[in-house]
Amino acid sequence: MDKKKQLVEQIKVVIYNLEKDYYEELNSGILKLIYTRYKNALDILENNKDIKGINFIGGIRAYMDSYNDFQNPLLGEMHKAEKLNEELL
Repeated sequence: MDKKKQLVEQIKVVIYNLEKDYYEELNSGILKLIYTRYKNALDILENNKDIKGINFIGGIRAYMDSYNDFQNPLLGEMHKAEKLNEELL
């Protein structure tokens, strides 16, 4: 599987986890920002837009600064997405 497909699948994992675990909180605050950025990245990749428009790097730091939940499995999934994005660029 190529890097772009891997990134699309990883972004879908992050979005799924956000929607599953934080549905009530996705309308405001830092989770809304993170969620919106991942949704925008998915749109960019699925519609073959310029990948330089992807902007979810730093979401892990933003989450940790706001929630201080360092053991959350979501962070691992976000890390995978950020790493794949860096490799794609």
